[in-house]
Amino acid sequence: MTDSTTSDSAQTPPSAPVLEFRDLRVDFALASSTVHAVRGVSFSVAAGETLAVVGESGSGKSATALSAMRLNPEPPCRYAGGRVLLDGKDVLALREKELRRIRGARISMVFQDPMTSLDPLQRVGDQVTEVLRLHGDHTRAEARREALTALDEVGIPDPERRYGQYPHELSGGLRQRVMIASALVARPRVLIADEPTTALDVTVQRQILELLVRLQRRHGMAVVLITHDLGVVAETADRVVVMRHGEVVESGDVQQVFKRPTASYTRDLLAATPRLEPVA
Repeated sequence: MTDSTTSDSAQTPPSAPVLEFRDLRVDFALASSTVHAVRGVSFSVAAGETLAVVGESGSGKSATALSAMRLNPEPPCRYAGGRVLLDGKDVLALREKELRRIRGARISMVFQDPMTSLDPLQRVGDQVTEVLRLHGDHTRAEARREALTALDEVGIPDPERRYGQYPHELSGGLRQRVMIASALVARPRVLIADEPTTALDVTVQRQILELLVRLQRRHGMAVVLITHDLGVVAETADRVVVMRHGEVVESGDVQQVFKRPTASYTRDLLAATPRLEPVA
């Protein structure tokens, strides 16, 4: 059972949803039991909007986000019910060939750890141009030009040189910028960022978050930000969804939820957020 939900949980986004989860249910089959990781989750995000999904580890937020691109491994994952609508089309009903057409082109994802997400045996430029080669009729020269533009747009210095390097030759912050460039080079409608700053130091975290906000505003994307950091949510998101045990316990406008949370779990999360107090 859910705890409680604000009246904003059913509010209409400022425009028609680009991505919508309707009563999503995701199970994982283990050797002796079944884990019900996502239990009837519903929310949506519109173009130009940033929606944060928060909750502790194991709350189901990443399993929900991965469902938008059917990236949960099947098996052990089983989509037990519900729909995931991308521009009105149910992603869960698509065949693998159709999924390949939308991944990277209409919806992209930035993962937690760029070192494990980037192929260590491929040069940076090849990984950024891969989406263009898969989804367009770009020549090699055109794809290279687009990739260099994307690398420059995400603030990578000397993109010509970085284009030919391998991931291990870059810092953690630059690797994450490469991941963002790869995710955005085909100008998707939706960007999902799953804990995009987890492996980075505090200074670089802020740079990456500011970059995501700037690019979101520039391109008018819908952004779904998966995080456990309520400070990040307060600074970057328009609306927030709070998850616990695979369910949505509260959702609504960020400022309203943070100032007047109705779910006890949300109040506990806010109370657990570290604060700098002046020394007496």
